[in-house]
Order: sequence, then C-alpha cells, then structure tokens
Amino acid sequence: MLILSTGGTFNKRYNPISGELFVPGDNDAVETILKSLVIEIDVQGILYKDSLEMKDTDRSLLADTIAKSDEKVIIVVHGTDTMDLSADFIAGLALQKTVVFTGAMIPFSINPIEATANLAMAIGFACRSCSGVYIVMQGICGQYNYVRKNRECGKFEYV
Repeated sequence: MLILSTGGTFNKRYNPISGELFVPGDNDAVETILKSLVIEIDVQGILYKDSLEMKDTDRSLLADTIAKSDEKVIIVVHGTDTMDLSADFIAGLALQKTVVFTGAMIPFSINPIEATANLAMAIGFACRSCSGVYIVMQGICGQYNYVRKNRECGKFEYV
C-alpha cells in the first residue's frame, strides 16, 4: 500500500505571521496519523497544493505516479473541492489497482479528528476493496462517481 499526498485542507497549517492557512511542502499530517495508528505505509508527497489550484497537468502527474507505482493499493490524500475531478481522471486510465481518495474539511493541524478518521477509514476500505477508484470521506465510502461533496451542506454524500 502507498499513500500519495497532494496537499489540500488535510495538510494545511496556520501561518501566525500572515494569518493565512497554507499547504506545507511536507507529509507531517499523514505521517503523524500513521504513527498513531501503528501502521507502516509508505508516504510520498507529489503536489502540495490546494485542490482548487490543481490543473490537468497536476492530475497527469498524479495519474503517472499511480500508473508507474508497483503498489496495487493506493490512497490519495487530496483536497475536497476537486477530489471528484481527480478521481474521474484516474478512473479514465482503467488501471487494475485500488485507488481511494480521501481528505479533510478541517486541517489536521487545527483539529486532527476528522483527518485521522478519514485516513483510517480509507486504509481499512482500501484493504477490502476490488480494483477501482473510490472516495472515502466523513463515513461515506463508495465508487468515485457515487460520492460527491455537497457544497450547500458542507458534507459528503451518496448521489
């Protein structure tokens, strides 16, 4: 199993000088969670962006990384705003791999509960799923094209 970190709210931290949240160029949030779960899974950071800033070139880099990986099970930590677009992009490759997208609505650095729960659920779900592309968020687990962020309610749901 491999975890690919692309940034997103999951990884954001508060900058006390500027007063803004930023996506750091590290995997500290994911690595901290993995230590608390006592699980050894390789983590690779590849983008370190807010998902609203992601472009198709970034999705191509993500797709290339997934396709070239020897791992058959990959979890992608991704921003929630365009998670569905990236999942659709990866699904278009028709790889014989299990790819699970997850993220967080609240940064791990501010409140670690949601990010930890989402990543732990994604790991468990990925271990039991067949090849395909999935989204696991806020207790909702399913194929990428049946799970969406409801922006009006601020939560994920089946569609």
